[in-house]
Amino acid sequence: MSWQVYVQLSLMMFLQFAVWGAWSPVLAARLLGPLKLSGKQTGWIYGTIYLGCIIAPLIAGQIADRWVATQHFLAAAHLAGGLLLLAAARQQRFAPLFAVMLLYALAFAPTLALVNSLMFAHLTDPANQSFGVLLWGTIGWAVAGWGLTFWRQRKGSASGADCLVLAGALSLAMGLYCLTLPHTPPPGRAGDVLPFLKALGLLSNPHFLIFLIVAFLLATQLQFFFLGTAPYLSELGVPGRSIPAVMTLAQVAQLGATAVLAFHTTTIRDQIGFVGIFSLGIALWLAMYAIYALMPRRVPVILAQALHGLAYTFFIWVGFVYVNEVAPPDIRGSAQGLYTVVLFGFGFLLGTQFTGIVMDKLKTPEGTFRWRQIFLVPCGLTLLCLLAIAALYRG
Repeated sequence: MSWQVYVQLSLMMFLQFAVWGAWSPVLAARLLGPLKLSGKQTGWIYGTIYLGCIIAPLIAGQIADRWVATQHFLAAAHLAGGLLLLAAARQQRFAPLFAVMLLYALAFAPTLALVNSLMFAHLTDPANQSFGVLLWGTIGWAVAGWGLTFWRQRKGSASGADCLVLAGALSLAMGLYCLTLPHTPPPGRAGDVLPFLKALGLLSNPHFLIFLIVAFLLATQLQFFFLGTAPYLSELGVPGRSIPAVMTLAQVAQLGATAVLAFHTTTIRDQIGFVGIFSLGIALWLAMYAIYALMPRRVPVILAQALHGLAYTFFIWVGFVYVNEVAPPDIRGSAQGLYTVVLFGFGFLLGTQFTGIVMDKLKTPEGTFRWRQIFLVPCGLTLLCLLAIAALYRG
């Protein structure tokens, strides 16, 4: 891989996750605060991205695997997404905001799988080189959070719509940049068997099936982190303008873990295999939720952000590499789409609804939350995932 290709792929990954990182960690504070939406309504707003991940990725994988160059699809999706995010920033009520965010999700969701399939198409040694590119996604997410914090310190957080404005601007920039990416033509022929049907055939591999089941269950629990952390930090006394920067501690830790994997992937896999790496990721999430539930103080909860970053790397990032190795070359876009559907689609969607219901049930008459009881729920279910993958998975 040449330095030119490395820089192109790295900037692509940086912008891809800067877009998501600009709004996802902090939008809940706007929804539950100034807009005064319920926990269930907040779950539905966050759930739009996951509805999109159910509907769009396999269709987009079919298009990119058979008919349209991947970089052109990415450009169109991000340009449309940028305009929709700017429109979402102007919405004040649940119904129109939900509608605009759902349209945005249909544009953004396919890009989560396709940036990975484009990256893997241009790597000469995917298992070892991919983490050197993926770490720029982590940097992008963190830089977006720091940029938003800097803006809020200068201008104030106001209604919190600034996170959507920043995300919209970044999405438009990403759309234009995608037109400069290396040409990535469809790897298959138009008359071949539909790629998403071939991707579903991977479920006959019992190791792959168990991996997807555990990924789904974990994704349902991750919404306790995404929906709960910002309001939890606020109740613990962290100023609203500082919350985006505080939550980027997860990305700092994720960056460190990804850098380690970039240089030592082969050694780590030889020693503990995929099952060991996945188990480590799950255990770190379990430790984070335990701290949230049992140590409800500002400093421990802030430091626990790092555990999420490490866990995200060892399970979700490594999961993309695993899927790339399992899938035949001509359906890798659709296989990445299948992983995206299970993880970011069904898992995160059902997780937002489950988390929203739990938060509503455990809300006090004064409007605060019983955080210990809330976070004990993902503690128990994440422990079950750890036991399941350690006992059943042998990949």
